[in-house]
Amino acid sequence: MGNASVRALIRSLGLLSLPLAFSAPAQAEEGIVTDRPDFVESSDVVGRGRWQLETSVAGERDKVDGIRVRGLSTPTLLRFGLSDTVELRLETDGRSRVSAGGMRSSGWSDISIGTKWHIQDGEGTRPSLAWLLHADLATGSGPFRGQGTRPSLRMSIEWDLPDGYNLGLMPGLYRDRNEDGRRYTGGIMAVTLGRQFGEQVHGFVELAGQQIASARNGGKLLTFDTGVTYLVSDSVQLDSALFFGLNRTSPDLGWTVGLSMKF
Repeated sequence: MGNASVRALIRSLGLLSLPLAFSAPAQAEEGIVTDRPDFVESSDVVGRGRWQLETSVAGERDKVDGIRVRGLSTPTLLRFGLSDTVELRLETDGRSRVSAGGMRSSGWSDISIGTKWHIQDGEGTRPSLAWLLHADLATGSGPFRGQGTRPSLRMSIEWDLPDGYNLGLMPGLYRDRNEDGRRYTGGIMAVTLGRQFGEQVHGFVELAGQQIASARNGGKLLTFDTGVTYLVSDSVQLDSALFFGLNRTSPDLGWTVGLSMKF
């Protein structure tokens, strides 16, 4: 996809988001709340006119047909608050490298553009809700380039629980192409349980179905995840997480270390 097409998609995404900016209740200004390092996205947006950068280094290790496979990438998410309830998003796995059987491939990953719409604040047993609409674009290089535009739609559902606990749920759907070039629809389902330890530290455990599809469409990517975040200030956060594959089609082990900043 050429640069002109990418720019057109970004403009269209912005125009589609404008009606939403005036249709939902406003959120109060608050400190940094990130969409990482767990898989379940936060239901919060960054706020009108605010920028937030969430970047990291991530790696994974696997064994396929007796061959050891290692991957390294730099996942990055840039968020901009179009209003107090709508944000625009630009996301990528950045520079990526895969080593397998003495061979090594490196290049740039695809870019994803999207929007998050916060539609409901949480109160009591009522959860906080947000819709996330994304489109992965075939902008990467070599083996890191996907097939065409792949849209996805997810909902973030969050509850604040007693004693500093919180529960998050994220169902969703995505469209992709299999190795034969045929389009298919896959599922997403993840649940995370977190707890706040004092004012600065937050930990979580998570079960994530990042990809739920038939075997001919890539199979299921299922992981058990755990991690921690550390709030350096109201606008800076550090984090780290581990991911353990739960089936043969998932990487055996993954890790990430990240830095997030709000401007």
